[in-house]
Amino acid sequence: MDRFTHTQWRWRYIVWVLLFFPIANQLFAQTRPGLGRPERIDYWLTDPARSILFVQQPSLSFGGLAEQGPVIHVDASQTYQPIDGFGYTLTGGSATLIHQMAAPDRTKLLQELFSTSGKGIGVSYLRVSIGASDLDERVFSYDDLSDGQTDPALAKFSLAPDRAHLIPVLKEILAINPTLKILGSPWSPPVWMKTNGNSKGGSLKLAYYDAYARYFVKYIQGMAREGIRIDAITIQNEPLHPGNNPSLLMLPAEQALFIKKSLGPAFKAAKLKTKIILYDHNADRPDYPITVLNDPETRQYVDGSAFHLYAGPISALSEVHTAYPDKNIYFTEQWIGAPGNMKGDLVWHVRELIIGATRNWSRNVLQWNLAADPNQNPHTPGGCDKCLGALTISGNTVTRNPAYYNVAVASKFVRPGSVRIASDEPKNLPNVAFKTPDGYLVLIVLNDSKSSLRFSIDSKGKQLSATLAGGAVGTYVWR
Repeated sequence: MDRFTHTQWRWRYIVWVLLFFPIANQLFAQTRPGLGRPERIDYWLTDPARSILFVQQPSLSFGGLAEQGPVIHVDASQTYQPIDGFGYTLTGGSATLIHQMAAPDRTKLLQELFSTSGKGIGVSYLRVSIGASDLDERVFSYDDLSDGQTDPALAKFSLAPDRAHLIPVLKEILAINPTLKILGSPWSPPVWMKTNGNSKGGSLKLAYYDAYARYFVKYIQGMAREGIRIDAITIQNEPLHPGNNPSLLMLPAEQALFIKKSLGPAFKAAKLKTKIILYDHNADRPDYPITVLNDPETRQYVDGSAFHLYAGPISALSEVHTAYPDKNIYFTEQWIGAPGNMKGDLVWHVRELIIGATRNWSRNVLQWNLAADPNQNPHTPGGCDKCLGALTISGNTVTRNPAYYNVAVASKFVRPGSVRIASDEPKNLPNVAFKTPDGYLVLIVLNDSKSSLRFSIDSKGKQLSATLAGGAVGTYVWR
């Protein structure tokens, strides 16, 4: 009798496991989106025509027969460049507007921008100006002197202008995302270092190359003492555009000489790990970074090249990569003119930057700039008066503009350390795919036509059908 009872309970236990385990596994998968559900694909839609702005949609499922029509094959076994992140330039003006918000409103906004939880879009990369950019309310450097004075020892160097707004905001951001990467870019050296003694235009005097190199070192070290790590610097914002205020003309031969004679040795002597990135201007002049990289003495100090896209094709980034595949590519600036056009701006910026720049080897994509007020202020005299921020901030009121969503479609899920993977591009469906450090696959697809398109996504031999309206962007995430 005892043996019969033991056997009976053993079989009951086996039956219980066989019945309950699949149900438990299904319940667990439903509470952990994307985990344990290999047949499921999560999906966020950005469709300005229907006022759907980066909103999660019902999940799709792999399996069954795919619809006839174009297929996007995603191949995670074929990898390209790592990704450092997506974000904006935090100009001095942006920092001022954010810092002047009431503390609860500012905290809420920064959580939304820099966290990935809830509605957070997970911005992971920022560019800041070394000294003033043209979107500060005034021109300044960290070593401003009276006319006729010089300070080659940099005895009067001070980060005081950034302590008013920029440094406090950066500290709040880093408390939310300590791994945020920060790129610093100068618009002009101190005017006493320049040939014309003016914040606008002119060139760097050869006599001050070493002093200017030490200026970079003191900036990086000073920010480090504030708890702010500068991951990389560019030598000069838009070195072929001396007409902005502030600005500097720096030709390729001058940039190469400055790096090899002064900046590279100064970074080495100070044992800085901050990357040196050259150029930082338009894609119509790939010869500029290639010319600089052709100098082996310069090249040893250089991490890579940075680009804007106010002129030239985005494919020029690949031209530089092909010439020097061991050097990295970055995309550091693109503006949107006020008042903005959500439909047109989304299509162009996602196609050319989020998709185009990354498919042409860029490790990041940055929009210009994070925030402005309703009148596109602040800016310097002669600075950009039509640059629409990703956010318009009026007191504590925040409006989200096209650049906010252009970045969000990638930044929330394509986390730093992701790697671009292979995906083919059917007609009218530009796209880019990534594998994240957590093993997720992310596919960003734009319908670059005026009509709705039905297509299939193929991953590991399994397919699903999807539809995007004309001008819409889909962000698809799966295991």
